[in-house]
Amino acid sequence: MPFRPVTPEKLSSAVVRQIEMLILRGILRPGERLPAERELADRLGVSRPSLRDAIGSLQETGLLAARPGAGIYVADVLGSAFSPALTQLFARHDEAVFDYLSFRRDMEGLAAERAARLASNTDLQVVQTIFDKMEAAHPARNADTESVLDAQFHMAIVEASHNVIMLHMMRSMYDLLRNGVFYNRQVMFKQRTTRSALLDQHRAINDALQARDPDTARACVETHLDYVERALRDQQKAERNEDVARQRLDHETHN
Repeated sequence: MPFRPVTPEKLSSAVVRQIEMLILRGILRPGERLPAERELADRLGVSRPSLRDAIGSLQETGLLAARPGAGIYVADVLGSAFSPALTQLFARHDEAVFDYLSFRRDMEGLAAERAARLASNTDLQVVQTIFDKMEAAHPARNADTESVLDAQFHMAIVEASHNVIMLHMMRSMYDLLRNGVFYNRQVMFKQRTTRSALLDQHRAINDALQARDPDTARACVETHLDYVERALRDQQKAERNEDVARQRLDHETHN
């Protein structure tokens, strides 16, 4: 018979499993600091030695990292998604920029479709709350704030799709964008017409999600990222034209 004696699970193993699931589901994020040992042991209802065993195991697997004098942090598990050489290669070639946008269009469209079908009411409340912040921030015309909220909005949709592989993959992609590898998101929010259009597009996405309309949610995301691609191409063309105009001016003033 295929039965074996049941053995009690070590407390430290239960702690490891809980922290692993929090990281897997994207609740604990890379770079996030864990509570102090005493507080965390109290929250988990385990002894401090059991907690230390669990933390040690998670450090060995590379999910947690100790920072001397600062505490225990979730490791940068996204850092290895793209090598430094590949990241630099992305940054040097426009082809990668537009392939990146095409990839986001496909993945985020799928995420929005899944979120409209599978998100809990609380998931949709998170998306709504972030969009409300976007509307409130719009009159202030602060490109940095709008850029941060834009990233949070898109990430909330991915989180609401409840696919952990997509979650970590897209978080890695957004990290490249945040670090300026592909394009400067803040520039998109400095133009009045672009800012208004982007807000309207995000409103349409949010409305479709709140209505739990998968097809419209996906279509709105695709329309939004098509617009971003066109705006970026126009921006690059304008920069090239300005460079040519400056060369002409320099030539005229020196002849």
